Amino acid sequence: MELDISIAFALYLVGFLYASVGHGGASGYIAVLSLFSIPVSTYKPLILVLNILVAGMGFYHFWKAGYFRWKLCRLFLITSVPAAFIGSKYSLEGNIYHYLLGLALVLPIIKLLGIKPNESENPKPVKLLPALLIGSLIGGLSGMLNIGGGIFLSPVLILLGWANVKEAAAASALFIVLNSLSGLLGSSAALTIGPSAITWFIMAATGGITGAYFGSSHFQHLTVRYLLSAVLTIASVKLLFFM
Repeated sequence: MELDISIAFALYLVGFLYASVGHGGASGYIAVLSLFSIPVSTYKPLILVLNILVAGMGFYHFWKAGYFRWKLCRLFLITSVPAAFIGSKYSLEGNIYHYLLGLALVLPIIKLLGIKPNESENPKPVKLLPALLIGSLIGGLSGMLNIGGGIFLSPVLILLGWANVKEAAAASALFIVLNSLSGLLGSSAALTIGPSAITWFIMAATGGITGAYFGSSHFQHLTVRYLLSAVLTIASVKLLFFM
């Protein structure tokens, strides 16, 4: 019982923090389950469902706040959605999966700690060929890792000067929803929802809904960001060195 409560609370925090920056939280959910030695493979479809729900709420709030630009993400989606479907057919397992996911967790850690490239005051137009290539690479990797890919896309958008943080969050949220849906459709794994999973689902979803609302309204939660960063750092180290 105490273990279930701890997992549920950790998933709530992950949903809250990730949704506050337009992300679905898949890598965070996987990190939490890994920390508590829960077999992630059992819950991969459930994680994608959570991703769709939480990122969907994030997209709604960032869109409502006026941060969404369709021109910013459409080119990435052209190649990422089919690539995510194909990538899900080659889902990674074992050490390769752990290593790549452990490295992928470094990006949200950096983002949560506020270590990021400077935002461009005047975002540049998205370039066709780089966007199509980046979309296919992120989509394929997302499908293989069972995540939505927002942790890869948002830093790229900011680094290349194509968006500010809020615009990147809105674009990433829609990106995550569609890639997660594509990956879910392409996956052959059965959706497993036991009593404990239902509680985890509700807590993560609740965290995502509240996080999306407050994140789009400039809610300050620096202390919680640091706490979650510590959890993800521990999970990343465990995935990279102790699995």
